[in-house]
Amino acid sequence: MTACAVEATAGDGGTTGNTGFVIAADGGYGARLTRRPGGEGGWYPERWTLDGPEPYAVALPGTAPEEPGTQLLPLADGRVLVARRETGAHRLALLYPSGPATGELALGTVDSEWLTLLPPTPAGHLAYGLVAGPDGTQVWLVAGGGADGPRQVAEVDGRCSGGVWLDREARLLALDRTEPGGARTKTVVVDLRCSGAVSPLLQITEESDDRLLLADPDSGLLLLRSDAPGEERLGWGVLGSSLPVRFPEALRPDGVRLTPFAVQPAQVLLPESCAVALRVDGPNGTWAAVWRPAQRTLRHVAAPHGWLTGSGVWTADGELRLPFTTPGTACGIATVTAGPVPVRAPAADRHSPAPPAPPAAPRPVPLQQAPMARG
Repeated sequence: MTACAVEATAGDGGTTGNTGFVIAADGGYGARLTRRPGGEGGWYPERWTLDGPEPYAVALPGTAPEEPGTQLLPLADGRVLVARRETGAHRLALLYPSGPATGELALGTVDSEWLTLLPPTPAGHLAYGLVAGPDGTQVWLVAGGGADGPRQVAEVDGRCSGGVWLDREARLLALDRTEPGGARTKTVVVDLRCSGAVSPLLQITEESDDRLLLADPDSGLLLLRSDAPGEERLGWGVLGSSLPVRFPEALRPDGVRLTPFAVQPAQVLLPESCAVALRVDGPNGTWAAVWRPAQRTLRHVAAPHGWLTGSGVWTADGELRLPFTTPGTACGIATVTAGPVPVRAPAADRHSPAPPAPPAAPRPVPLQQAPMARG
């Protein structure tokens, strides 16, 4: 399964952090901050189990209510990482059910008020965070690194935001970097097993702002946002491929903003067949849509009432699962099918997609100065 990723806030100047509903990369668990009706007792973490016959939620309240901006991240083993902001630092712990109470394992602190948890790693047992400053950004391993607690694993020049994993081993991390004193933002790749070596990924034109929103490690499909076509648009490419970056008209509907949040997994070497789920924000509200690179149309779908907006997870066979909660259903999942993969006749100028970069490669092939297409 491939779950949601967090896009930058308005203006794409920084990430929102994991303060909404976050789903583990394998789709097994989700976590959010919530409060009881009427607000009694304040905010507390809630873990959802999503891969059983029926979804169910478990409250994980601590000894004191949480602050509204507390960040959560579910791990593959069912524990929930919590990052609590304090004066000058973030205190980290793992929460888990322990009989009628909540078990808590303290992990240590990161001495910064500006820690942002990165999206869940594909393997699900490690967790990372960013500490971004105006001239440099640190990458921290905040859970899964052993008894020594959180530790810095890389440092990147410039202010970085975003955060997308490019392989299933959580080695290659894509970040959107604005260099010190620079006016443009480009996506770079940080190799966490090679002393934090940095290489370019998205540099479509010299003057464009290019940001990576989502990636699928199985197929190599990349979803990006760039103003290279003359205005900010959604586009797609393939990791490790010389094929052009494309900006389809289907991803340019009038009067709404599209944000991809999940890609269908297990489509090995078939990026054009991957179904992509998108959040649609417009003057009439927010709903969901489904699209594939091989399609020329965007299929709008009604999100369930009480949808935990912008969250969802695909199964390998093309079922999109959208979590929701209502007064009558405290923990629910609505399903949407991706539909059949369209069959398109081969054209003279079409090429077989190149395979994604293997996990052991120190750097993926950058989409640097890549030609653009509006297919």
